[in-house]
Amino acid sequence: MSADEGRGRIARWMLPGGTEPDPRFTLANERTFLAWIRTALAFIAAGVALEAFGGDLFHDDLRLAASLTAVVIGLVIAVTSLFRWRRVESSLRHQTPLPWPALLPLLALGTALAAGVVLGLVLA
Repeated sequence: MSADEGRGRIARWMLPGGTEPDPRFTLANERTFLAWIRTALAFIAAGVALEAFGGDLFHDDLRLAASLTAVVIGLVIAVTSLFRWRRVESSLRHQTPLPWPALLPLLALGTALAAGVVLGLVLA
């Protein structure tokens, strides 16, 4: 029996081949994925809150831009975190070096962009 035979069809499709890694590493990878999802939800919630409660505090166009920016950043983080989880899990299964975290510069840039938009809203 191969290592893939004991796994479900979706698991074999998402992560073909390799050997079963230590469960601690797999669970740590899942916790990291969930932390990224939590961060994505925070960005989405910030965008919704800014649009819902911004009211007369900010100019409508700037408020909309900030809201959309936060929601789009959250969406990108959510989607990218799935690919990151899969790449790390595949790396663990094939015992290859871990991939470079491309999501970190994106998150830093997105956070700086959101902060700049919010600063513009406050100063406007």
